[in-house]
Amino acid sequence: MAGKNERQRRQAREKFRRQQELRMARRQQLRKRWLIGGSAVLAVALIASLLAVFLPGGGTKKAAASPSKSPSASASATATATAAVAEPAHHCSYTSATPAAKKVSLPAATPDYAASYQATINTNLGKITVNLLNSKATCTVNSFVHLAQAGYFDNTQCHRLLTSGIYVLQCGDPYATATAKLTCSTTSKIGTGTPGYDFASENLTGAKYPTGTVAMANEGTATSNGSQFFIVFKDSTSGLNGTSGPLYTPFATVSSGLGIVQNVAKDGYSCQYAQAGGGVPKKKVVIDSVTIKKT
Repeated sequence: MAGKNERQRRQAREKFRRQQELRMARRQQLRKRWLIGGSAVLAVALIASLLAVFLPGGGTKKAAASPSKSPSASASATATATAAVAEPAHHCSYTSATPAAKKVSLPAATPDYAASYQATINTNLGKITVNLLNSKATCTVNSFVHLAQAGYFDNTQCHRLLTSGIYVLQCGDPYATATAKLTCSTTSKIGTGTPGYDFASENLTGAKYPTGTVAMANEGTATSNGSQFFIVFKDSTSGLNGTSGPLYTPFATVSSGLGIVQNVAKDGYSCQYAQAGGGVPKKKVVIDSVTIKKT
């Protein structure tokens, strides 16, 4: 009888160990690409028991030159340097990464650094117009313009809302399709989507995140930017800077339509992400398309 009891105890211990390993694997997968990433999460947790995104992303990346419908895929696939470069940048490096949430070419390696860009995010709730900071975050703008013109953001949902300590609406993941019913499941791919390439952060020196800032979500490292971005609807400088300084590239400012995001924030979220923080917005935000105006 004693032998049988010992065998049952061993089986119970083994079952518990396997469950713990499965939970850990799921947590690591979430941390992998939930933007406003790992190190930020710790800082935010200290400040307001929040958590972090790139996002994978943030999840969570890339750039292009004189943007066109089919930008050149000549961007370098070598490792991107983490050191700050003089802006506006005259060359951009985009590093291939898999898998891609939606197939798209690499942005062009030579950006149109002298251009001025305005982007209009056409949503089911109205238009959000932003001025892109091409002279300060050239390669980030190059990538955003490339993705917009390739239709990468079309028919996707803004999948994450943060309303404590960090006040942002996160978008840019094709896994969050327009028709999907978003949940906060730990097994979902939503929040991990990337365009199949990464690129380095920019415009971080003295960076602040006042109301109306648009910045890249990432995995908490300097080279983990992809397609996911967030719109700040209330000053989040203290929450996003933390102890390690700025991590998220500010690449645009909202010129009109910020009230749309603020109204979404007022409604809160329908469920809460256990590991990443925040949750799915109660008010569904669908990006129909992003149009680019170049001057």
